[in-house]
Amino acid sequence: MNGDRVRLRSGGGERAERVNAAAELTEAGVPAAEAARVVAARFGCSVRQGRRYVNAAAARGRVQAPEATVVFTVKLPVRLAAAVREHARASGRTISAVVTQALEEFLAEGRRNDPRR
Repeated sequence: MNGDRVRLRSGGGERAERVNAAAELTEAGVPAAEAARVVAARFGCSVRQGRRYVNAAAARGRVQAPEATVVFTVKLPVRLAAAVREHARASGRTISAVVTQALEEFLAEGRRNDPRR
């Protein structure tokens, strides 16, 4: 690659794993500089990036890894799709986030009202 640097970003799950590893080290009393070196060696990143993970762990503690997602296509009435889009826009959230919350609440309510339970 003739000296060109390639920048790769870790995904949400990878980032959570790395921040949580840094949190584990700092919780065990490992100094930040050493924790950064350990994280860098363990995950094949620079010490500087390892320090970023250590700093994130120090600022916010352990993080939850995002759940895997899949594409799920459904057909909706035009008015309902428009209402979902508008609600997402007005709330500053993605359509996926709005629909996920709505489905989780719907399914939780269904479980509470299930007469077979």
